[in-house]
Amino acid sequence: MSTTAETSPASPTNVRLASPADRDAVFALVEQLGIGEKPNRESFAEAFAHGVEPSRDHLLLVAELDGVVSAYAYTTIERLLYTNGDSAQLQELAVNTPARDRGLGSLLVAAIEDECRSRGVRQLTVASSHAARFYERLDYRSTSDFLKKSFVND
Repeated sequence: MSTTAETSPASPTNVRLASPADRDAVFALVEQLGIGEKPNRESFAEAFAHGVEPSRDHLLLVAELDGVVSAYAYTTIERLLYTNGDSAQLQELAVNTPARDRGLGSLLVAAIEDECRSRGVRQLTVASSHAARFYERLDYRSTSDFLKKSFVND
């Protein structure tokens, strides 16, 4: 899976599956998320190694801008009882601060949607109220609130 697009005449973009060589670039993007705890490099490395393994239950994509990894998206896929098939959730989407407003996020979401359709996934959900306007522009609709309980400090 690889898609090339033009975000501007001088900035070719490529969306592709992440590879082990992308680990440091994706870690730098995770650090920019600013959600919850500061990322731990060792925990990240383990999760990233799992994410780049070919699997039907997840999808880790990166977007390159001029050959540099500048965004990533991580999606999980699982069979739910109420969906009559597989459901996907876009868990993480991050775009490098200097590369924002160049269409990388939209390109990643479109690539995820295409891959989900090809895998027979019935729905794609996003649990992100702070980026709701971005997703609404891509035809996503709010259907519920997202609640969370952390077990980190138990």
